[in-house]
Amino acid sequence: MAKRRHHIIPLFSTRATATVSVALVLFVLGLASLIGIATHRVTDSIKEKMGFVILFNEEVTASDIASVKDLVKGNPGVASSVYTSPETVLDRWQKMLGEGEDIMRLGGVNPFVGELEVRVKPAYASTDSINLIVAPLMLMPQVREVKVHAELVDSINGTLRSVTFGLLVVAIALLVVSFVLIFNTVRLAVYAKRFSIYTMKLVGATAGFIRRPFLTSNLLNGFVAGLIASVGLIAVVYYSHMMELSVAEVLSWQAIIPVLAGVILTGMLICLIAALFAANRYLRLSYDEMFK
Repeated sequence: MAKRRHHIIPLFSTRATATVSVALVLFVLGLASLIGIATHRVTDSIKEKMGFVILFNEEVTASDIASVKDLVKGNPGVASSVYTSPETVLDRWQKMLGEGEDIMRLGGVNPFVGELEVRVKPAYASTDSINLIVAPLMLMPQVREVKVHAELVDSINGTLRSVTFGLLVVAIALLVVSFVLIFNTVRLAVYAKRFSIYTMKLVGATAGFIRRPFLTSNLLNGFVAGLIASVGLIAVVYYSHMMELSVAEVLSWQAIIPVLAGVILTGMLICLIAALFAANRYLRLSYDEMFK
């Protein structure tokens, strides 16, 4: 009679495979989170450069300029403002045109007026919000004109909204895929012990007693997988800093720590939930159903 062969998967090998698989999924999820943070910070930096320019009248005085500055600073949507004198504006344009063109030669007077460049906060970087800030300024007699590049603002906001929506869809898809992959990985690990579950049921062990070691071990696996993924993410960020990549400028270590903590907690939580569902499933199966 031929000897029956038994295919036994070592416990350590099963747990190691499951842990590494979960770690890879968490690494991809954490990498997507870092990209999302970097994109958000780049978006804010772009919005912080948006604003408008106030052109003063020629006969404006220092007190008039100060009153306009005070009104601008008092607005909650204003991030910063910089005044440029007519002489500075003239020098700037002269440098742009070169020494071959003398602007003063045309009329003998400085054709430029003082300017106040205003930058708004990211939350106010839209055409409607900027127009609300500009409206009282245009009524002031000291102000000749307020330049708002509305088309540019709308174009930038439209592009940023598209990028943000795309990243949100990718993040949700990754989260769903991550949960499914981790769930199936943990379920396979529990599946390898389904006969141990049935044996413990035969000797009278309660469902809570049988379930407890699976929950504990998979909670530990999720923690270890999260640590492995965190080490990989730290290596990626460290490499980006070493190579002086552009992403390193917007990813500080203070922003990375919450992501690492989230990766570890996500791994522990998903592994715990997956182990709970898998253990409950095999607790309900009969001996014959375990072969299906």
